[in-house]
Amino acid sequence: MSKSLDALARMRDLPDAELLQALDRTRDELFRLQLGKHTNQVPSTAAIETKRREVAKILTILRNRDLGLETQGRARKES
Repeated sequence: MSKSLDALARMRDLPDAELLQALDRTRDELFRLQLGKHTNQVPSTAAIETKRREVAKILTILRNRDLGLETQGRARKES
């Protein structure tokens, strides 16, 4: 399995409360990176894109759980 698929599987194993904490933490890191970009203190602008994608992944997992398409630990199989 690739590194990104492992990270996604680990995120899916987290309960909702921990996902929300990870979302808050990631959004804070993204804010700090964006602020650093405007003050020319970010060595790599690719980190901003990575954090944005991480926020999107967490939001997608939470939304799928709300819709009942996914449970903690795995996606529901459609028959």
